[in-house]
Amino acid sequence: MNTVFLLIGGNIEDRYKHLGKAVELISQQIGKIENVSAVYETAAWGIQEQADYLNQAIQVNTYLTPQELMKAARSIETNMGRERRVVWGPRIIDVDILFYNQEVIQEEKLFIPHPHLHERRFVLTPLEEIAPDLQHPVLKKTIRELLDACPDPLWVRKFSYGAAVGG
Repeated sequence: MNTVFLLIGGNIEDRYKHLGKAVELISQQIGKIENVSAVYETAAWGIQEQADYLNQAIQVNTYLTPQELMKAARSIETNMGRERRVVWGPRIIDVDILFYNQEVIQEEKLFIPHPHLHERRFVLTPLEEIAPDLQHPVLKKTIRELLDACPDPLWVRKFSYGAAVGG
């Protein structure tokens, strides 16, 4: 059994509903969900002139290999309607592999751990909630330490569905 950490997020249409659907598909197609963070609303990273994102970190136990996991993640994105038009552009859903056990994988289209996770507050904040003491296998720092040192100035806050919908 393999322990993986994923980050899901999106900023198109009903962001909260899309996260819920992604969690459901992950449990059906990838493996048993062991832990999930709260949902966080975050400023767009990369191309900042777009709608804010909702993001959530998920810990999953899976029998899938890293390559099968990547294929399943892309299948979930495609089935939910994601279109890859612009790098860092708006999306219905994004399923990123952050960690796969403590493995380091560098293939043509598969990089684990995610090569930029330590630079992005929107990744580290929800991940720190569910795995603060998880150590990055390359950087040899915990998620808490990476978050404390994160240079990303963009805001991240817990999302309140009722407040966002009803005021």
